Amino acid sequence: MTTETLNISEAQLVEYSQAHNEPAWMTELRKEALKLTETLEMPKPDKTKINRWDFDSFKQHETTGSVFQSLEELPNAVKEIIDVENSDNLIIQHNNTLAFSKVSESATKDGVVVEGLSEALVNHPELVKQYLMTETVALDEHRLTALHTALINGGVFVYVPKNVVVENPIQYVVLHDDANASLYNHVIIATEESAEVTYVENYLSTASGEGNQINIISEVNAGKNSTITYGSVDYLDKGFTGHIIRRGITAEDATINWALGLMNEGSQIIDNSTNLIGDRSESALKSVVVGTGDQKINLTSKIVQYGKDTNGYILKHGVMRENASTVFNGIGYIKHGGTRSIANQESRVLMLSENARGDANPILLIDEDDVEAGHAASVGRVDPEQLYYLMSRGISREEAERLVIHGFLDPVVRELPIEDVKRQLREVIELKVNK
Repeated sequence: MTTETLNISEAQLVEYSQAHNEPAWMTELRKEALKLTETLEMPKPDKTKINRWDFDSFKQHETTGSVFQSLEELPNAVKEIIDVENSDNLIIQHNNTLAFSKVSESATKDGVVVEGLSEALVNHPELVKQYLMTETVALDEHRLTALHTALINGGVFVYVPKNVVVENPIQYVVLHDDANASLYNHVIIATEESAEVTYVENYLSTASGEGNQINIISEVNAGKNSTITYGSVDYLDKGFTGHIIRRGITAEDATINWALGLMNEGSQIIDNSTNLIGDRSESALKSVVVGTGDQKINLTSKIVQYGKDTNGYILKHGVMRENASTVFNGIGYIKHGGTRSIANQESRVLMLSENARGDANPILLIDEDDVEAGHAASVGRVDPEQLYYLMSRGISREEAERLVIHGFLDPVVRELPIEDVKRQLREVIELKVNK
């Protein structure tokens, strides 16, 4: 596949980079990545054929959105998912435009950086360079990581210095309402020693994204003894073909916890992984998925444990309706030297129609003796006795299915550590269930 397929040239990338005042190293990185797209192979997700998926035919590199001067000017769709009274740390991206930015005075005083990625590349170029496609995700991992790097057109940068605890969550909202806007967002969350931050992101559509792409990479880097809590609710239109990487790396005694509501309407490949490098570090990956229509969802949740006394936990529940299908791969990998580490996982898929498909694959890879590991997985159809019992109490079949879905997903939703994510996720689940 050549760069002509991408409908963009190196000269156009250079022009884009210079127009946004990006540092020279970023311009060169884009050029290198574009060149790599000519030779790198596509990823090969397990049991999912993506040769006919459209990852290239974006309509243009950048689509302009509105800029909002105050919270009162925000569209209602955004107001509904933020706490206007307590929105101390808020970044809003409208299509590909940084539309609103607000950071608490106390966070700024402590040296916390919360900026759109385009801003951060201008204001903190060397700091961004330290984390962008260095340790967490490799530029040449496959064709889609290179494509992402060449075409980055949005995102956010969060940096928390040593010993700083950010009191209120940082929220990043991406509003899509232009059919010409593809999203190549890059998110960086980095904490120094003994820092702490909670980050919540929301992707939502109010217009069709037919024929567009979502190619997102989030890199999360937790310094020694620091804690990062990462929550997300994704709800983009079915027109988006998606490839999403959310990946973390931990130093010793660090923690990264993920709480993900994966509710996009389009077919997607999702890689949510954490590399526990430091001793005594830990991570919990918790996610819920609802698939509808003809959606195909391939979700890999992976924790690789290098350090001693590390703790990895994977929990995910999915509901497939109509003709939707999913592949759940849960991978716990304790490397040689990771003595006394613990790896546990649970994956469950509920299918609500004859044509829905689910595949849950628990995988444990153990290269060390003195460890603890376990897994549970199930794939099945809704219990007809449950539906019969509810319907015998005067509840319609549609309402009975709705109650079953909420009951199946709620054990995971309840475990999510961020209250706003729980609330938003329950509302989105309701929307998908009632379609």
